[in-house]
Amino acid sequence: MDHKVFLTQLQTRLGKDKEEVEDYMSAFLQIMKERCAQMDSVAIQGFGSFEPRKKLERVVVNPATGKRMLVPPKMILSFKPGSAIKMKLKKLSAR
Repeated sequence: MDHKVFLTQLQTRLGKDKEEVEDYMSAFLQIMKERCAQMDSVAIQGFGSFEPRKKLERVVVNPATGKRMLVPPKMILSFKPGSAIKMKLKKLSAR
């Protein structure tokens, strides 16, 4: 599902006009970006949590050349699904 389809479904469920739903979504994403940039985790009850974390420096090997390279440390955003999402996915995989 892409952004446009998601906004359309959200608009239908909320019964709001397109501009209002886009404003809600923009505000939500802006808050998420700001909190993650401040190294705060964001938990959404019933869905999961987003947590910024530091990925350590590591050595990798280029498979084409066999040359070893050093990858510098970087910040990543990890997602941990909530129990409700895990249960739904578990039920789907059991089919």
